[in-house]
Amino acid sequence: MAKADKASKADKAAEGEVPGQYGDVVSRLEETVGRLESGNLSLEDSLKAFEEGIRLVRRGEKLLTEAEQRIEQLLQDEDGNDVVAPLSVAARPAAQAAPRA
Repeated sequence: MAKADKASKADKAAEGEVPGQYGDVVSRLEETVGRLESGNLSLEDSLKAFEEGIRLVRRGEKLLTEAEQRIEQLLQDEDGNDVVAPLSVAARPAAQAAPRA
């Protein structure tokens, strides 16, 4: 009976909405992958889990893209002017913290 409870809980999670927070997306994706890797799912349940995994991956990518865009918008050049820069430049403001002569 415990297996039936777990399966029903997993089905409800699969039918639910995709989480809004990145950490929640990653947690659900890990759970979904675990269910798929267990080998205990029927073909139909495996397909449902796979579909959920795809939705979660897409949501995670969207959240990361949105975060990257916010970071790019927040960067400023040395004169205090806003600049759009690649994400790899994000460490630059910390380097500017050194006192100026």
